[in-house]
Amino acid sequence: MPREELEHQDFNGLGIKPGLLKRVQALGFAHPTPIQYKAIPIATSGEDVVGIAQTGSGKTLAFSIPMLQHVSATQQMGLILLPTRELAVQVDETLRKVAGKSGLRTAILIGGTNPGSQIRQLKARPHIIVATPGRLIDLVEQKYISLSEVGMLVLDEADRMLDMGFAPQLKRILAFIPQDRQTMLFSATMPKEIAAIASQYMRKPLRIEVTKPGTTVENVDQEVFIVPRDQKIGLLQELLKEYKGSVLVFSRTKHGAAKITRDIRRMGFAVDEIHSNRSQNQRQNALKGFSTGKYRILVATDIASRGIDVDNIQLVVNYDLPDQIEDYVHRIGRTARAGKSGKAISFAAPEQKKDIKQIEKLINLTLPIKSLAGKKFEPINRAKFDEDQRRQSTSSRPGGRSYYKKSSQGRSSGGGGYSGGRSGGSSSGRAGGARSGGGSSSAGHRGPARSGGAGRGRRSTQRRSKR
Repeated sequence: MPREELEHQDFNGLGIKPGLLKRVQALGFAHPTPIQYKAIPIATSGEDVVGIAQTGSGKTLAFSIPMLQHVSATQQMGLILLPTRELAVQVDETLRKVAGKSGLRTAILIGGTNPGSQIRQLKARPHIIVATPGRLIDLVEQKYISLSEVGMLVLDEADRMLDMGFAPQLKRILAFIPQDRQTMLFSATMPKEIAAIASQYMRKPLRIEVTKPGTTVENVDQEVFIVPRDQKIGLLQELLKEYKGSVLVFSRTKHGAAKITRDIRRMGFAVDEIHSNRSQNQRQNALKGFSTGKYRILVATDIASRGIDVDNIQLVVNYDLPDQIEDYVHRIGRTARAGKSGKAISFAAPEQKKDIKQIEKLINLTLPIKSLAGKKFEPINRAKFDEDQRRQSTSSRPGGRSYYKKSSQGRSSGGGGYSGGRSGGSSSGRAGGARSGGGSSSAGHRGPARSGGAGRGRRSTQRRSKR
C-alpha cells in the first residue's frame, strides 16, 4: 500500500467532479491518505486550508485535485509555489497525469534552466503555473506574466521556503496576487512564521493536522554512530558494503557532497550527486539515474531532503547532521516508503551530543548510540544533559568556576533499534461538511494557533549559504 492510506475509504464523497474522479481512479488511486481525505473536501468547497503533514504523506494529490477542479470551473489561473526545482518538477508531472486529456495547460518556472522554453509556455496562456519564487518574480517583473488572474494559490513546503530565505520573495509575490482568492498552505511543521502568513494572507483557514510536527515515518530503524570526523568515510564504506540496496547520503554542504561523491566513486560504487552547484539537467539526470538504478548511491544536500520521491531506498545516511534539526525528519522520510521498512544511520562527532539530544527531543524518541566499533553507548540522559549545559553556561560567566564533564559512555542496558514512530493525528474522521470533522481541524479562527509539538531546534552556529 503506497504511503499510509485509509483502506476502508475511497475518493467518492470528497467533492470531486465525476470526470476528475474517474481520472484519479484510472491512475490507480483507490484509497486516500489521511491528508487527502481531510483536505480535499474542504478545498473543493472553496475554503482556505492549512495542512500540517510530513513529507511523503500525499500532499501533492491533496492540492492538485482541488486546483484542477477550481481552474476548470472558474477559468481563473492557479499558482503553486515550491522551494526547490525538484519538487516543482514532481508537482508538474502529477498535475499533467491527473489532468490527462482535459486540455488544461501547465507552465513550470524554475531557476537553473534557460528561461526561453518557460517564456514560450507562458505565451501559450497556461491554466496553472508551478514555480519557485525567484524565477517567478523575474518573469513577472519582465512582464512575461501577470498574476492578476490567480484565483487559487498553493504554498507547498512553506516551512522549507522560509528556512531557505524566501520570505521576502513570498511577500512580493503575494502582493501581485488578488486578495480575493482561495489559498492552500502545506507545511511539515508549524513555526510562528507560518502562523503569521496564515493570519495575514488567508481567509479564516481551516487547519488540518494529520501528523504532529517532528513525527518520523513508521518502519524506519534509526541509530547514531559516534565517530571522529576523519573516520567517517571509512565507516561509510563499511555500510555501503553491508547494505546492498539503494543508499541516500546527506552532506551538510555542497562542497562536502562533491568530496563524498569522489570518495565513493573511488571505492568502485555507482554514485551521483545533487546540490546547488549542479545544473538543473545534472540534477534531473542524477535523480532519474538514482530512481532507475543506474546509480545505487546518491549524495545530496538538504535541497533534496523533501525533493526525492523514490521508492525502495534501503538506507539513508546522515553523513553530517543537518543544520536545521527539523530536516532530520525529512531526510529519513526518504526511506521506508510504500509500506516497506528502512534504515537511517547518522554520524555524529563526539562533541555533537547536544545535536543528538535536540533531534531526540524533536522526534520524542531515544536513539540507540554506537561507537565506531559497534559498541553500544548508554543513551543520553536528557535531564542530566540539560543540567550539565546549564552548569557549563553558568561557569562561563565572569567569575564563574571552570567546569568540565567527561562524556558518559557506559554500556547500554537496552539494545536494538527504534520500532517505528507513531502518526499522531491520522484519524479517519473527515473534516468536510460540518467543521468539527476531526479534532485537528479548527474552524472560524483567524490563522492557526501554534502547534504544541516539538520546538524548532536550531544549531547554535551561524548559518551560511551551503546548499
